[in-house]
Amino acid sequence: MIRSYKDLIVWQKSMDLVDSIYKTTEKLPSKEQFGLISQMRRASISVPSNIAEGYGRQSTGSYTQFLSIARGSLLELETQIELYIRLIFIQQKDAEKILNEIIEINKMLTSLIIKIDNSK
Repeated sequence: MIRSYKDLIVWQKSMDLVDSIYKTTEKLPSKEQFGLISQMRRASISVPSNIAEGYGRQSTGSYTQFLSIARGSLLELETQIELYIRLIFIQQKDAEKILNEIIEINKMLTSLIIKIDNSK
């Protein structure tokens, strides 16, 4: 039974993703502190934050809107990971774990949005 946004697996996995991003960005050069590091951390934090905010609005229209914003932030993060790979800050094989987390969360968000839209 879902009593809180914290019970949502997609929120839990999004929180795990934030943890992965923080650990990964610690390895970036310090000159990226206010560039890529900041962008990646903000995008990752936006995902579970928007899931929680949408849940708290208690309106299906608002909820799906915030889930869509979370999904947009997730895809922004995916783009930043691809850039991270291109700039050779991380090897493709090392980025795969994060990219797989992103793919899984994206599928979950998309399914949740569809489920909520269909219940209207």
